[in-house]
Amino acid sequence: MLRVFQICAVFMVAMLFMAAPAMAAEGALIEFSPSAGAGIVMLGAAFGIARIGAAAVESMARQPEASGDIRGGMLLSAALIEGATFFALVVCLLAALK
Repeated sequence: MLRVFQICAVFMVAMLFMAAPAMAAEGALIEFSPSAGAGIVMLGAAFGIARIGAAAVESMARQPEASGDIRGGMLLSAALIEGATFFALVVCLLAALK
């Protein structure tokens, strides 16, 4: 969990350094591009699916007789996360084309 906080901190510092030139423009506030939004969505989805996979493998190791039910729940959860990610990606693309 500490590694996740470290990655988030590095990401936030990088965003602050990229925001400095944007704030130097005439009256412009920071405007995140749709590609940055899509990247954040993809990172969140990857983190969620990785957590689901790790928990499922650990659960299967502890209770091998329930591996079929665990695998089904894992695939359903991963599919729902992928669906939400795809929706967010489409929204970001629509914002970019607007």
